[in-house]
Amino acid sequence: MHAPAYRAPGSADATGEPVDRVDERDRVVGVVDRGQAIREGWLHRVATVVCHDRAGRILVHRRPADVSRFPGRYNWLIGGAVNAGESYEDAAARELAEELGVRAAVRPAVRFLCRGAISPYWLGVHEAVIEDDVVPDPAEIAWHTWLPAPALREAMRQWDFVPDCREAFAKYTALS
Repeated sequence: MHAPAYRAPGSADATGEPVDRVDERDRVVGVVDRGQAIREGWLHRVATVVCHDRAGRILVHRRPADVSRFPGRYNWLIGGAVNAGESYEDAAARELAEELGVRAAVRPAVRFLCRGAISPYWLGVHEAVIEDDVVPDPAEIAWHTWLPAPALREAMRQWDFVPDCREAFAKYTALS
C-alpha cells in the first residue's frame, strides 16, 4: 500500500514530491512540493553523481526525446531532487539505483547554489566508482557511453548539454 501523493495546497502542477525548501545558506525553512518550488523559484536541493568506471572514464548520457525538461540533451551527471528530510548523499545513492540500476558508495565533491535554467537550487555533486554494469532506466536515459575526461571536455564544447550541467562542470573541474 502506497501513501497518497503529497500535494501542496493550491498547487495545480504539484509533482507529489515533497522537498525541503532552503534559504541562501542551504538551511531548511519548510517543506514544499517540488513543482511549486520550481514554479515559484524557491530554493530546494538537488543531488547528482559523477559516475566513473574502473578505468576512470565518466558516464555521459542523452535524455529521451519525450521528457518534459531538456529532451534529447546530453548530461554527465546522474541525479534528481533531494526528498524532504533526506541527505544529499542518500539522495545521490538513491538516484544511482533508480536511474542506473546500481548501488555504489558516493562521496561529496562540491556543493553550490546553482542558478538553474528553470529555477535556482542548491546542487550537491558527488562521485562514485561504478563497478557493475549499468542498466539505465529508459524513461531517464536514451543512450549512454563512458568518456575519458579530455573527451568529455571536448564533448562539452560540441554537444548540446543540459545548461545546468555546464555550470556544474566548471565547478567540478576547478577542484582538480
